[in-house]
Amino acid sequence: MVKNLQQSITGLKLLWSKCSPTSLMVLRFSSYGTNSGTLASSSAAQKEKDDLYQRLLPYAPSTVSMTPIINQWVREGKTVEYAVLKKAIKQLRAYRRFKHALQIYEWIDNSKHLRITPGDVAVRLDLISKAHGLEAAEEYFASIPDNLRSSYVYGALLNCYADAKSLMKAEGTMQKMRDLGNTDLVTYNVMMNLYAKMGDLEKLQSLVQEMEDKGIAGNVISYTIRLNAYVSVPDVKEMEKLLMKMEEDSLLIDWNAYAVTANGYMKAGDVEKASKVLRKCELLGKGKNARVANESMLCLYASMGKKNDVYRIWKKLKNRGKVYSSSYLSMISGLEKLDDIDGAEKIFAEWEVKEVYFDARIPNLLIAVYCRKGHLEKAESIIERLLESGKRPNYRTWDRLALGYYSHNQMEKAVETLKKAILASMPLRTPNIHSWAPCIDYFQSNGDTVRAEEIKRLLKERGMFSAG
Repeated sequence: MVKNLQQSITGLKLLWSKCSPTSLMVLRFSSYGTNSGTLASSSAAQKEKDDLYQRLLPYAPSTVSMTPIINQWVREGKTVEYAVLKKAIKQLRAYRRFKHALQIYEWIDNSKHLRITPGDVAVRLDLISKAHGLEAAEEYFASIPDNLRSSYVYGALLNCYADAKSLMKAEGTMQKMRDLGNTDLVTYNVMMNLYAKMGDLEKLQSLVQEMEDKGIAGNVISYTIRLNAYVSVPDVKEMEKLLMKMEEDSLLIDWNAYAVTANGYMKAGDVEKASKVLRKCELLGKGKNARVANESMLCLYASMGKKNDVYRIWKKLKNRGKVYSSSYLSMISGLEKLDDIDGAEKIFAEWEVKEVYFDARIPNLLIAVYCRKGHLEKAESIIERLLESGKRPNYRTWDRLALGYYSHNQMEKAVETLKKAILASMPLRTPNIHSWAPCIDYFQSNGDTVRAEEIKRLLKERGMFSAG
């Protein structure tokens, strides 16, 4: 399972992949400042702010527009404040509801009281890229007046190219920013991360040298990018050299650096050094970082086969008080690596007893574990318990079971379960291709075109399958 560690440092967001500590997934520009815009006086009651915000936030399919919600608010004679819309846009971005966030911007465009800022343009460019793709973002960028093409906007464009791993266009944008004098630490971090993802350590090192020549000091993200790059090789010598440099500055070293280094040693086959580094990781993984640090260490110790340490870290997590879903997911994943299925079952039982709110990811994970191990009856029993307790399995629940049936050559059950997965899914949320593609092949190879077409029809209705 995947866990995201998010650190907002110098306008960037670092995403950490839970059981792959070296995975520096993506670097993003944070929300850009747009405080100068206003649609109405800020003297409106706080209650009105919260009411409009709450109307915009509840989940709705992407086909449902945000515009009528704001229009209804206006018809009620209430004040619309830009600060409220900005807050809603920020939260919708966090929820990955990019089209809904764009619809709010479209409503703002149609109003006549907003002074558009470069920050608004940058955020919108980012949203367009995520909602409609890189080509649409480029078209929008081409329409932006020169007076609004600030460093924020070029930075957002650079980030769009970096996300898409469009190396030549990213390099071209970076050069344009150099020519305009708009480069800063954030842009260098984005480019370094892109080179790291592309495996081009030579260009990454060239960028580091350029930063040094310009007197641009790196931050913890800069060093973490480089550390991840060395671990990916793995280049233990360069990794150790960089870690020593980070240890000289308390602002550059954190638990994450030691976790990444531990994984580098593991990749190089040096479990002893990995263990020593993880002890340092434990010393720094305290306070507000304790939970995510301990969850990561669960996975690392499990990968090293250190069962006692896994349970020791789990005890530390429990002693902190509330145990979060992400901690249960980390522990069950770790115990699967250790082939401790009995232990995973006990952790799941603890979650069932203490469950405050239902998180389908936890039973789904154990169902997947059972299916991988061939314990299909146990997987079925979890779903039965969910149904008996009034909980609704989601499409991933059925999808995991369908894949289990397919993997163990129970095709009829796989097909029926796949149908449940499709019917329980949301538009564009696709069951695993490894579960539905074999089902279609199974029917076609047995001459049962009727049922093959039925599966295709269900998939097409939810935008999951095209004839091409």
